[in-house]
Amino acid sequence: MVLQSTQTSRRRALQTIAIALATTAAPVKAEIDFRLMTTPDQTLEEAEDGIKFHAQSLLQVKDLLLEVETLREAQKALRKSSSYLKQDMYTIINSKPGNERTLLRKLYFNLFNSVTRLDYAARDNDLVLVNECYDNVVVALNNIMSKI
Repeated sequence: MVLQSTQTSRRRALQTIAIALATTAAPVKAEIDFRLMTTPDQTLEEAEDGIKFHAQSLLQVKDLLLEVETLREAQKALRKSSSYLKQDMYTIINSKPGNERTLLRKLYFNLFNSVTRLDYAARDNDLVLVNECYDNVVVALNNIMSKI
């Protein structure tokens, strides 16, 4: 009974929000960057062209990570470059033969887990952990780039 009433309350709240947004006099500006999504129509050539640039962009956040004052900007840059890199790597890994994909997926997983840990360390303003996580990202990126 409690679960059902909770679901009903959530549903009503979502409906109220939807109605409020639909009836707002001022237009709501929604900005969606579709490049951040995995694009199934991305070609292997496009991914290969972009991967080196996006990997360099990911590594260039080091300068922003050195000071507590710039950690928020570093997080934004890290998230942007890693999302593009993730898209490129996903396309490249899926273009490889099946016997190579297992290792590449493991390296992909390690790289983006390291990126996530780096993001959390930056959020917590822990400069020691930020440096350690950044080093892990560099190692993971070098590992996967050498296999691709």
